[in-house]
Amino acid sequence: MIVEPREPAPRLYTIRVQGHLDNRRVSRFEGFTATLLPDGETLLMGPVADQAALHGILNSIRDMGIPLMEVRCVDGPES
Repeated sequence: MIVEPREPAPRLYTIRVQGHLDNRRVSRFEGFTATLLPDGETLLMGPVADQAALHGILNSIRDMGIPLMEVRCVDGPES
């Protein structure tokens, strides 16, 4: 019997950025929910497949000129 290696399950991340993102910008982060925080920041939360996907998300934030405040894995061993 051949056992194929399993892909790790996506991990849940929160990404906090400066400013309130509009629906058009939030829609670029498929699978993420956005919460507008009272301090003028936006909290994005969603599954990330792997480190390459995380870097892609962070590159999109950079390319949109949105200041990044915090990135946190909330379901891994280090959380």
